[in-house]
Amino acid sequence: MNTQPFRIEDLMDILEEKAGLPESNRTTDASVKFTDIGLDSLAFLSVQATLETKYGFELTDEGLQHRPFSDIIAAVNQRLQEVDVA
Repeated sequence: MNTQPFRIEDLMDILEEKAGLPESNRTTDASVKFTDIGLDSLAFLSVQATLETKYGFELTDEGLQHRPFSDIIAAVNQRLQEVDVA
């Protein structure tokens, strides 16, 4: 069972590690979107692949890549709850 919620720091770690986000572009502002920090749809694909590898699910909603990070974090936490319940 996963007891740790997915946080913006976790998302930033993935983006830095897998999508090449410069450390200077990391943010704690969950209202930011991919494009606000210079990332594109390939960065979202990296997040999807990492989530699948690490947690066993993929975010299938492509529209999330255009939404604030808070929406992505909420979607990941929702999926983590679903996986924990199953």
